Amino acid sequence: MNTREKILKEALRLFAEKGYSDVFVGEIAGAVGIKAPSLYKHFKGKQEIFDAIINMLKKSYNAQANALSINGSDNRADADIYSAVSEEMLVEMTKKLFLYFLHDENVRLFRRMLTLEQYRDTELAKLYSKQYADDVIEYQSGLFSIMIERGIFRCGNAKIMAIQFYSPIYLLLTLCDREPKREQEALEALNEHLRQFNELYRTGENK
Repeated sequence: MNTREKILKEALRLFAEKGYSDVFVGEIAGAVGIKAPSLYKHFKGKQEIFDAIINMLKKSYNAQANALSINGSDNRADADIYSAVSEEMLVEMTKKLFLYFLHDENVRLFRRMLTLEQYRDTELAKLYSKQYADDVIEYQSGLFSIMIERGIFRCGNAKIMAIQFYSPIYLLLTLCDREPKREQEALEALNEHLRQFNELYRTGENK
């Protein structure tokens, strides 16, 4: 791990423990084992470190999506994939994404940081909403709209479908954040949720 990577790792750890606003550049440098002037050779300041963390997480998510043979952000591209998958494949793919978001250390720490900061920093509160609500619902609404148009899903409000699909998943994710010992319980509930959602909305000829 090079110095730049260490800076991002330690910064994210400190942000998750203390909150973004309560961490200073000198503290990050000390955690890495360097002096502040050395840190400034890699980043102009805390905001640039934060932006680099977001880019690092985007690359990580894209790699995970690629490993599952999905795009992960282009719902039209993914509609072709999800239109063809069986219920078993849907469950398996969603479970793998769930476990990625739950266990990837950087993803977990970033979620913890935004959870802390959402009540203290209006800009980070907006980022929290964008990251864990708005963008996900928009992507899935578009995906479900296409599947309705193709006759794969029954007619309905695609945005409400997206909320119904995603909300239990995020609830289970945050439950495991607080109580890791309940992971198996959460995975069982996730399995049942996905199968029931599929039963409710997928048309009979496409199950």
